[in-house]
Amino acid sequence: MAPTAPAVEFSTTLSSTPVPAERRAEILAAPGFGTTFTDHMVTAVWTPDAGWHDAGLRPYAPLSLDPATAVLHYAQSIFEGLKAYRHDDDSIWAFRPEANAARFQRSAARMALPELPVEAFVESIDLLVGADAGWVPGGGETSLYLRPFMFASEVFLGVRPANHVTYGLIASPAGAYFASGVKPVSIWLSAEYTRAAPGGTGAAKCAGNYAASLVAQQEAIANGCDQVCFLDALERKWVEELGGMNLYFVRADGSITTPSLTGTILEGVTRDSIITLAGDLHHKVEERPVSIDEWRDGVASGEITEVFACGTAAVVTPLGRLAWNGGELHMGDEPGPVTQEIRTALLDLQYGRAEDKHAWMRRLV
Repeated sequence: MAPTAPAVEFSTTLSSTPVPAERRAEILAAPGFGTTFTDHMVTAVWTPDAGWHDAGLRPYAPLSLDPATAVLHYAQSIFEGLKAYRHDDDSIWAFRPEANAARFQRSAARMALPELPVEAFVESIDLLVGADAGWVPGGGETSLYLRPFMFASEVFLGVRPANHVTYGLIASPAGAYFASGVKPVSIWLSAEYTRAAPGGTGAAKCAGNYAASLVAQQEAIANGCDQVCFLDALERKWVEELGGMNLYFVRADGSITTPSLTGTILEGVTRDSIITLAGDLHHKVEERPVSIDEWRDGVASGEITEVFACGTAAVVTPLGRLAWNGGELHMGDEPGPVTQEIRTALLDLQYGRAEDKHAWMRRLV
């Protein structure tokens, strides 16, 4: 039996200059996304000799990095994204944080970073949300977005895994993704760029994957689309995912298909949750490869009646149009009934309006 890693012990140092309550209320009235941050953060350090140490809740502050810090040169960095939700009784809950912690470990292993124990990951969330509970907005589809991250903080130049690594957790109040109502988005099919290749880092939530997708996203916007869809790197035939969301195809018989995980697709926590919730709603869900021709032909024939994407930020997003060099495909101007049903089921669970049959919610405050 492998030895148990020692528990990570967190200290607590509260801010002496928190944002005044009046200013915080102004921010929470229109929080946007990812632009304002709470009063505190959590950090911890790992070294081979000491393991995880110097862990604690601290006042939110800039990080000081030497110009030779390894992450700036070799991109050894991962992150996660999850939310804290205020329920009608003012309690605050997280949705499946253990699943994010487990994926964080898988990403760390792929990027040659140390694995943070699941218990420490979850405890850091407990600490931060407990200290900054006043930053969790209430009403509508607002939430507190949580961003755990880890990076190579050793000062050196050389291609090898870092021997000094920093874990961090910050939080940002977030407004509703669809502030004026859920509307289908338009998607650009990338013919030139791919997101990941077999043996690469597609299944890891590493920073480099997102940096590599930005030029394709620029191309999508230049062509009047909101997001980009990537095909596989080998045959340029199989649908993989959007720049930051997994895909689902609803069929005429009510069944749902999602591209199977092949090591080049990120295993989304929302994706996995929807597979279970769709089954609860009596929809058969199939995980298998889906070709771009099947997508086009299926919509044209009526076999595919709805297409939607999912992710932490937007939850469930209907797709209304697919465009590519030389053509386009229309899938509807309003969200389909199955898309709406699944979106409602997930949000009702996250905001405490439905029974938590799968014990996915964790109370934080």
